[in-house]
This record gives sequence, C-alpha cells and structure tokens, in this order.
Amino acid sequence: MNDHRIDSLILLLDDPDDSVFSLVQDELLKEDISLVDHLEHIWETSLDDLVQKRIELIIQKIQLNDTKLKIRNWASQQNIDLFDGFFLISRYQFPGIKLKPIQLELEKIRKDTWLEYRNSLTSIEKVTILNHVFFDHFRFKIDRNNPDSPELCYLNLILALKKGNPVSITILYTLIARSLGLPVHYIDFNENPLVGYFDKETALLAHGDEPGHSVLFYINPSNKGAIIGPKEVDYIKQKSDLNNRENLTEPCPDRIIIKRLIEKLIFAYNRSGETDKVFYLEEISGIL
Repeated sequence: MNDHRIDSLILLLDDPDDSVFSLVQDELLKEDISLVDHLEHIWETSLDDLVQKRIELIIQKIQLNDTKLKIRNWASQQNIDLFDGFFLISRYQFPGIKLKPIQLELEKIRKDTWLEYRNSLTSIEKVTILNHVFFDHFRFKIDRNNPDSPELCYLNLILALKKGNPVSITILYTLIARSLGLPVHYIDFNENPLVGYFDKETALLAHGDEPGHSVLFYINPSNKGAIIGPKEVDYIKQKSDLNNRENLTEPCPDRIIIKRLIEKLIFAYNRSGETDKVFYLEEISGIL
C-alpha cells in the first residue's frame, strides 16, 4: 500500500461510525511493523481521544501479528535458539523491549561465573560455582508467594525482579549453563523441571534407545541448583503415575521448552480472566 493511501485511511480514524473504523483497521493491519512508527507519530500529534485510542489498538495488533510471525519463523528453523524463543515470548507482552540490554545482562552472569572457573575443575565444581553466582550473587529465586503470576514468565521482568517460576528459572539457568559450554539439557520433569548434566562424549546418545545413560547428574534450579543423582531421579520417575514416565528424563527439545513456558502463561491469564491473551497464546502454542 502506498503512503498516500495509508494517510487517507488514517484520516478516517476520527469517523465515529464503528463500521468505517473496522474497514480502516482491516486495511492497516495488512501492513508490516514498519507502519508503527508512522502511527506513533500521528498519535503524538493528535488531540482527538478517539483517534488516539484507535491508533493504540491498531499498533497493538500490528505488533502482536509481527511477534506471531517471528515465532512461526523461529519454530520452523532446523536449529532453534532457545534464547530467541524466550525473547520473542517476552516481546509479545512488551513489544518495545530491546535485545541488547538483555544480552548484556546474560553476558554479565556468564562472565562473572566464567572468571571463577579453572581448567582443573570437575563438573560438579563448575555447577557449584554457577549456583553460587546465579542464586547467591545475582539472587535469582522462585517466587513462592505468587507462583502463577504471568510476569514470572517474561525474560526482561525475570532479569529485573530476580525471580521467576520453576519453568522460567530453569530456562534461564539452562541458557547461562550452555553459554559457559556446559553439556546440559532442560529436563521436562513434571511441575518441577530439572537440568541434566551429560557426559560430553555421550551426550548425543541422550535421544537413543537408552535415554539417560549418559547423564552424570541432575540439577534442580527450583532448589538453588541442588544436585541430584540419577538413581534418585529414577526412583521418582518410577513413582510417577504418568503413562510416558520413561520419557520424563529425556532432554527436552527447545521448541517444547518454549511451549511449556506458554502453557504457564495460558494458565496464569486464564486465572485472571484475560481471555484475549489466552486466545492469542493458544494460537502461538499451536504453532510449536
């Protein structure tokens, strides 16, 4: 659509007839994210409350559509990046968040941990240092008082508030551990996900006929990174009443990790009655 036609449509936003607005909105929503800057300029210069309100609605929908498209593209990639998925989910709620500050925050956690490392450290010693930096120095924790709050699922808020839920904190912990070169995988273990630390030489066998044989130990980010032995986890797994309990300790694909985060958000927004957000998130979940 050319600029002249866009401007002509925007001029109709002050028409009190809702049917006219509906037609205008439908046309403007065909545009991509680049239209937002122009709409924001119109919003800033307009003195009409109705026009401002309608522009806000259109901007929100354009941003949501853009995020949905980006998540669809992310999910279709052969090699998915867990951080990108986490960031995109946060961008759904906070379209204006910037990538660089979040990357710098994660890099600070990684660097502060890496500076404590030495070549002679064992796997458990490396995890112990990571636990100290992550949980004691940066003070990340599970919010036990309000565990179903949607804000605990958004990366920018987790970094600002230093708290999350078991899924989001485990995702963040996994990201930092991976950035340090640790051979870890997110383990989709019931309501309390774990992080599996695998033998580097056999980590690729984790999806084979005998999943879990290459795991050295498990980490529980919901309990300040407590280390758990494979036998203890096997015992808990056997006590599970789930039909697919044999799959409980397999490494979870990054696409499914983000799906679990979305499921947390859907549950939270269902509880608060925000059905519009539930509908949108269910659409995204269906993509994954």
